[in-house]
Amino acid sequence: MIFTWNIAARDGNVASAEQVVGFDRGRPHRVLVLPAWFDEANKLRRFTVEVMRRLDAAGIDSLLPDLPGCNESPEPLAQQTLAGWREAAKAAAEGLRATHVLAIRAGALVAPQGLPGWHYAAQSGPKLLRGMIRARTIAAREGGIHETSEGLAAIGREAGLALGGWGIGPDMFRALEHAEPALAAGQSDIAQTTLGGAGLWLRAEPDEDAAQADRLAAIIAENLAETAL
Repeated sequence: MIFTWNIAARDGNVASAEQVVGFDRGRPHRVLVLPAWFDEANKLRRFTVEVMRRLDAAGIDSLLPDLPGCNESPEPLAQQTLAGWREAAKAAAEGLRATHVLAIRAGALVAPQGLPGWHYAAQSGPKLLRGMIRARTIAAREGGIHETSEGLAAIGREAGLALGGWGIGPDMFRALEHAEPALAAGQSDIAQTTLGGAGLWLRAEPDEDAAQADRLAAIIAENLAETAL
């Protein structure tokens, strides 16, 4: 199902409504899903929802909210900050009554510290930026334009940068240069090797892998069953 949630603005007013894709049946276990970002979000979108379908079949609610500036959000992406996304993720966890968090790739950078859960193939901010900047320099070279990673990074820090069609503001860019995922109490890593095969973000086009979705959902369901004993 698709519904909306609101983030309370700092002045106490209600900010724009953001969308949530959720399998919400009011069950005891409620997993907040924080997806991959930017181009990886496109490549992993189907996989992410398929994992949620499997969690639903296992009797587990899952909730995938838009962060401000993403997907159907009315907020401008270029004005978003990493700190703001962390606040939004925390607000989503509270507003949606999440009991656990599943953070996918760079989503681990904003995983609420107060929730137990899992980081799947967590990605750091520097690695995220390097991959996107490299893709831009390759595209520019093919178009006869000379750009360097160092030059683009300097522009990003000062004025923001468009990478793969995503307008990343300067505050976000500078924060990502140093952002590292950190496991909080009750959170654990799930490496790609645990699922088998290469990560779907490495493929040229968006794709799916039923076996990987099965495995990730099974790990979460098994962990929850163990903690309930």
